[in-house]
Amino acid sequence: MRPFKISPAFKDYLWGGTRLRDEYGKKCDLNPVAESWELSCHKDGPSTAADGVFAGLTLREIIEKQPALTGTDCEKFADFPILVKFIDAKDNLSVQVHPTDDYAKRVEGEYGKTEIWYVLDAEPGSTLIYGFNRELGEAEFRRRLADSTLDEVLNFVPVHKGDTFFIPAGTLHGIGKGILIAEIQQNSNSTYRVYDYGRIGADGKPRPLHIEKALEVTDRCPPRRPVGPQGETIEKDGYIESLLASCEYFTVREITLKDTFTDNADETSFRSVLNLTEEAVLFCDGEEMVLKPGDSVFVPAGTGSYTVKGSGKLLVTTV
Repeated sequence: MRPFKISPAFKDYLWGGTRLRDEYGKKCDLNPVAESWELSCHKDGPSTAADGVFAGLTLREIIEKQPALTGTDCEKFADFPILVKFIDAKDNLSVQVHPTDDYAKRVEGEYGKTEIWYVLDAEPGSTLIYGFNRELGEAEFRRRLADSTLDEVLNFVPVHKGDTFFIPAGTLHGIGKGILIAEIQQNSNSTYRVYDYGRIGADGKPRPLHIEKALEVTDRCPPRRPVGPQGETIEKDGYIESLLASCEYFTVREITLKDTFTDNADETSFRSVLNLTEEAVLFCDGEEMVLKPGDSVFVPAGTGSYTVKGSGKLLVTTV
């Protein structure tokens, strides 16, 4: 089975911008274009095959036809385990938290949401919220939510291009305005807002908050992991590889191409390949595929060796 490109699903959340369309060539009539779900089996935004023998089918339909394409390491999950997206935050996202698996399965009927953010670009002075600056008790957390003083105990972090943040489920967070992000997360859309800047939704009403649920799932401590890659960086022939994050749900590698990156998609896991910065060419089984910045490719488990030639950056995700 050969690799194939994926067409994303799009979201027009009110805080989004136009960079995904203007700079990454995403074909979408929505305005704004807040997110593109590049690799998704989620019911709220399934992505589809853009070419190849499965062209036009959703990723879920493809996997239902040939479940072995995901790989043996996915068999332990009841559903496709991850979701890959781009996020364009022209304005601040809400201050929010995601539940753990146990809570989400019991209350929402889906996975929880652990995620990683890779900063593609950030305007000068951009910040995001990454947990708390000190430990809080439940009573103080509740009081600060009620009297609008939560910002006094939030951990605001300056953001720069290339930064990596690992966000375990339960971590209070918020992407700040002016930041463009690639996000790899669990296959979930469960989000609990605790603050939303008083914004009005498309229905003319304030967007709902989820205070009681957030109180139940939030880890009220400072972040346990530092900003940056969670593993080592290794220089290899033709590329530099940095392990950005590895957990029970996904492993994400940043590939900096000097010339050629060669990988082996064995039977254990598919590869999600996001091309981030420069045009490149993927070679597999005697065929080639041109990758423009922003292109997303699904490399099925069992494909074997494939090669990407170019000079930009890739994110390669496995389970």
